[in-house]
Amino acid sequence: MNLPHNPISLDVIRREITLDMVAVDGVIRQRLASEVVLIDQISRYIIESGGKRLRPALVLLAGRHFDAGNSDLFEIAAVIEFIHTATLLHDDVVDESSLRRGRNTANAEFGNAAAVLVGDFLYSRAFEMMVQVGSMPVMAVLAEATNVIAEGEVLQLLNIHDPDTDEEQYLKVVRFKTAKLFEAACRVGAILGNASERDEAALSEYGMRLGTAFQLIDDVLDYSGEIGETGKNIGDDLSEGKPTLPLIYALKHGDESQRSAIRRAIENGGRDEMETVISTIRKTGALDYARTQAHREAKAAEAAIIHLEHSAFREALLQLCVFAVERRY
Repeated sequence: MNLPHNPISLDVIRREITLDMVAVDGVIRQRLASEVVLIDQISRYIIESGGKRLRPALVLLAGRHFDAGNSDLFEIAAVIEFIHTATLLHDDVVDESSLRRGRNTANAEFGNAAAVLVGDFLYSRAFEMMVQVGSMPVMAVLAEATNVIAEGEVLQLLNIHDPDTDEEQYLKVVRFKTAKLFEAACRVGAILGNASERDEAALSEYGMRLGTAFQLIDDVLDYSGEIGETGKNIGDDLSEGKPTLPLIYALKHGDESQRSAIRRAIENGGRDEMETVISTIRKTGALDYARTQAHREAKAAEAAIIHLEHSAFREALLQLCVFAVERRY
């Protein structure tokens, strides 16, 4: 796969499902309705704050490739977005984050307690919607995915402020916490389209690999992106004491002084060592290494579905492999 420097835009990639995405947004707004005003307020604040809507798009693209019908497909795409949004609400409370997508996080805007409880509401609403769709295979996939995501959250919590976290431990968190929902989104789309077991497995592999590539690039952008593009403060992961791949690689390949600075930064969090850490990351080629690993995952994602019959939806899925690793936000 020859990845260009100027990847196709996400809007162009999703052009075949433009109307479907509008329909899913309609479902999201309808299903957010609650008699509790604060739930409406916070849910809409998060859902309407931007974001790529990538996970529901994966449900739609996978489902449409296998000719899935409208109603259940739209409902499950919305379910996926609710699960994702709930994890964001809880993440930001745990991480004490103040900025996401260029706006105040919900916990910064409304308080931690409200953010956690509305996250719980989104989880419960998602499962209510799943029951109404009534597909046991879909429910099984999403129930397992939410459990794995929760395990990933706890694993990440155990790694915070631990400079001895290695690449294997880091990748396990990525597979659990981020890639699992990508995998589930692709798999349920295939299930709703009555795909064969082989093709369902292929979409699962594709989603897992794509999600891993996506997170690897997120971790690169944490040290190289611009706040206007990423919507996050640069170095947020370091300030939270998260040992992501660029830090793990730099810690392994820096000199004694550089390693000591990185260890202190991970152990203590904050931004006191930021300049030294970023300099070390650049000097050791840590960002290039992380990008190389992301490209490897993207190529594996492409290989997983290349056998599928040609369609505009398959082509969009392949284009997402490029977008995932070449994006700047």
